[in-house]
Amino acid sequence: MSDSAEYTPPKVWTWNKPSGGRFANINRPISGATHEKELPVGRHPLQLYSLGTPNGVKVTVMLEELLALGHNGAEYDAWLIRIGEGDQFGSGFVAINPNSKIPALLDRSGPKPIRVFETGAILVYLAEKFGAFLPTEPALRAECLSWLFWQMGSTPYVGGGFGHFYAYAPVKIEYAIDRFAMETKRLLDVLDKRLAECEYLAGSEYTIADMAAWPWYGGLVKFGQYGATEFLAVHEYTNVVRWADAIYARPAVQRGRMVNRVQGDPSSQLHERHDASDFATKTQDKLAAAD
Repeated sequence: MSDSAEYTPPKVWTWNKPSGGRFANINRPISGATHEKELPVGRHPLQLYSLGTPNGVKVTVMLEELLALGHNGAEYDAWLIRIGEGDQFGSGFVAINPNSKIPALLDRSGPKPIRVFETGAILVYLAEKFGAFLPTEPALRAECLSWLFWQMGSTPYVGGGFGHFYAYAPVKIEYAIDRFAMETKRLLDVLDKRLAECEYLAGSEYTIADMAAWPWYGGLVKFGQYGATEFLAVHEYTNVVRWADAIYARPAVQRGRMVNRVQGDPSSQLHERHDASDFATKTQDKLAAAD
């Protein structure tokens, strides 16, 4: 790969060499399925096809929070989509999400299945379906949706920008890392100042805005995402740390973070979720490992 200082962009870009980096085997400039593969279907109304990345965690947290409130219609099957192996390019997955990104949701509770993709859309869909975690009062609803879409817009800078160039790119490019580190810290500052004013993003109530932002920004300040805890000096954002700790203390959040997870301590991974009892099995495994 050429050094960035020596690179002159061609008049017309063509895909004629591997992009390099951790995700080179799945990166391509065209959409659509690469192979035929039907998706499995479980017994619950909601079928989720996902992976325990920050975007995937948003939706599993929402589903577990709905179940904790007693919404039995939110029971779901969570099927593992291994993006490193190209599962997202199977024909069945592309039929639910033409953009080939996790997560994708299929609601089979009605006479005709409804597909929902993009995490913001999924969170709003579930909030409206069950009447939870999205305020109905106009000003509060507007505040909640504004912060939800703030997070949706900021993700490319944090994940595809900072995370990619700092942790995954095959070469370290000072300009790219500096550019996206600056923007990530600016976004953390935006969040920190908002959380100095109120307990949660939309105000005094926990909403889908928090569920969307927590896996990304909580991941940075609480779980050392990208190995950047010291580099970004995340301890400086004390309000974000307080918020991240408070949300992680919620049992539904802890369960949601386990679903479709394939990294970390094996006892924290629940590759597929088909019943609430699946969590009890993992707890038993963890206790057995400690003996």
